[in-house]
Parts: sequence; structure tokens; C-alpha cells
Amino acid sequence: MTTVCYASTLFGAMSLAAAIDAGHIGGGGSGDGRRVLIVSTNAAIPEIAVPLDRAPGFAALRSRFDEIHSWNDLIAPLHPSDWKARVIEVPMMERLIRAHLGLGEVDELVLESIAVAPARTIAGLVRDCPITVYSDGLMSYGPTRDPLPADIFRRITRLLHLDLVPGLEPLLLSEYGVPAEVLPDAAFLSVVREVTATAPDMMDARAMILGQYLSALDIVTPEEEAALHEAMLRALAARGHETVVFKPHPSAGRAHARLLRPAAERLGVRLVVADESTPAEAFFAALRPELVAGCFSTGLVTAQRYFSLPVASYGTGLVLDRLAPYENSNRVPVTLVDALLPRLSDDGSATAPPAVDLPALVRAVGYCMQAEAYPELRPSAMTFDPRYFKRKRLETLGLAGRPTALARLRRKLGATR
Repeated sequence: MTTVCYASTLFGAMSLAAAIDAGHIGGGGSGDGRRVLIVSTNAAIPEIAVPLDRAPGFAALRSRFDEIHSWNDLIAPLHPSDWKARVIEVPMMERLIRAHLGLGEVDELVLESIAVAPARTIAGLVRDCPITVYSDGLMSYGPTRDPLPADIFRRITRLLHLDLVPGLEPLLLSEYGVPAEVLPDAAFLSVVREVTATAPDMMDARAMILGQYLSALDIVTPEEEAALHEAMLRALAARGHETVVFKPHPSAGRAHARLLRPAAERLGVRLVVADESTPAEAFFAALRPELVAGCFSTGLVTAQRYFSLPVASYGTGLVLDRLAPYENSNRVPVTLVDALLPRLSDDGSATAPPAVDLPALVRAVGYCMQAEAYPELRPSAMTFDPRYFKRKRLETLGLAGRPTALARLRRKLGATR
């Protein structure tokens, strides 16, 4: 039995390890069969990022795999997120990749982020085997980003996911009838403890900020993202925190930390920049911070769900307003964090969001994102909160009446004034 897995983040690799230990992948932890791991670095400039298999925490996961290969090295100098084989090249590239990896018959292909490269590229080159998809955090609760070709979606047998929001069913791949399978909490937490034991020494701090890479995704400008981080730091300082850990996103590097240091000096706060290659969950387990702040990082939910830590979001309103097009795959993760978690204010207070029917909200947002793929999710009677639904989108889908010519003129005059 040969199982080929793919991961681009340490969080994904930990999810794979948990699935293997729990017996959901490749014969479990019994050692039966051969497990091959393909890793990739999808940062904007991969050459200056720490590869997954060289991250400090990966040492605890390495024993689950018999072989590890770098996708970046295989296709260099091309970027993993951009390159895909042309149709005429697929048979040749499949033979070359199978020969390079020493693959004979593959029994299972386990991939994250199946809708985009490099996972989609790998699925098209390692063919004639069933595919298991495992989720990359909160995105599993949103619709599939792009339609999949029949030669891929017909091979997908299941979706493995962490139960980040109990009671909420993932939308990902549901339009293809793919069943969802929950990874056991105990297996994931056991893997986190292993990784934490091998992580570098951590500076004690009672508050933590989770960075993302919103400007790199063109959601906000670099100046606005820096302002978001500074506002979070200012709020934590207002709560009396004198030392704050800033955890950069693995794909963002330390540029955000460099911009945040002057603000910390002005506020009299000691800023500790965490190793970006160490997963946030290791810090949650080791530091037990009194508050974890961030925008809409999956880490906010894992901190609350698995470590019972106080969390607060900041800036979700701005992101919800800026996400474009409406189908942007980050929309459901932002919606979930905004609707579920306390919101951090500039004065350091945190207030709970208004009560909402979360499953109904996610279904309605999912329908508005991908109406053709999920017609059964069309809401029949619902008040559409403008925080989550764009008027133009509702009009396009027939969920709101189109304005009359007079109303459009009044709206235009109002905008002009």
C-alpha cells in the first residue's frame, strides 16, 4: 500500500499526522504500507521562506512518513501556486513525477486545498487512484472555490476535517456528494503536544497577536494591515499587557513585525516576535495566554476550541467590506469569526457579537458565493444583514428587488453629496 500525501503548512502536516495516528490515513500508525509526503512552500518568494520539512516543529512529525519530497525543488524555478502541466504534457509529466518519486501503484492521494495549485496540479498528475481531501482550517465550512474537472471530483471519496465549529457541517465539496469525516480532537491535541515539546524556547507573555497576510492577498493595503496590527497592540496595552507575542503568518515572513516594533516602543510594550515556522497551537499549549487577538485566523478558533483560551477578533468589518469578488474563498472564514467570537475594541474591551443562527448564515453566504453549485441552499425567508451580504449580490440573485430608476438616481445623488 502506497499513500501519497501533500502539505504546505505545519498546521496541515499536524492534521495529516493526527489522521494517520487515528487510523484515517494509510493504515494508521501501525507502520503498514509506504507513506510519501510531498511538501511545498507557497509564499510569494519561496526562496526566502523556511520550507515545511525544515521547520523546528516538523521533527516531531517526520516519523509518520517514509519519504519526503519537495515540490518546489521538483518544478524549480517555477512557483508552486502558478505552474500546471499543459494538457498535452500530462502523460509525460506523470511518468516523470512517478519515476522521480519512485511511485508504483498509488492506493490513496491525500491533498489539501484541492481547488487550487499545487494540490490540483498534483491530483491531475498522480491519477488512477482515490483522493482524500483534508481541510485547511475554517475554509472547509465555505463552498468549493472553483469547479473541479470530472477526472478529479469523481475520485474524491471523503473530506477529513477538524471539528472547529461543533454542529456546523462543511460545505466544501458537498456539491459533489463527498461525505465529511471528523478528525478526533484527542489525536490532534496529542500531535500538538509532540510539536510543542520540540519547539524553541518561548518568551513568557500573557497576550498574543496572530498575524496574517491580508495585503499579500490584496484584501487590504500594506498600510492598512500595519494599522490593524498596531490597533490590536494598542488595545492589548490598554488592557494592561506589558509584553505581547506577535506570531507572524508562515507565508508573511517578518515584515509585519518590523513595522510593528516602532508602535510597541511608542506604547511602552515589549514586543516578542515568535518564530513564524512554529505553529500557533504550540504557543497556545505552552504559554496559555490570557488573550489571543487576530483578524480572522483559524488560530483564533483553535485557541478557543482546543485550549479554552479567551480570544477576540479585530478588523473583520473592514475585511468583509473589502473582500472582492463576493465569491472570495476567505468570506466564510471571516463571517464565522465575526459572528462567533468577541470583538476587540480600541479601549481594550471585548464584546460578544449579536446572536445569530450560524448554520443558516453560513448556508446563505455559501449560496450567494456559489449559487449555481449550491441551489439547494437558497434561503427562502431571511433578513440579510448588510454586514455579510452585498446589496448588489442579492439583487443579482433575485433575493432583493432591484431599485427603480428614481431610487438609483437618489442613491447616486446621495453618494455625490
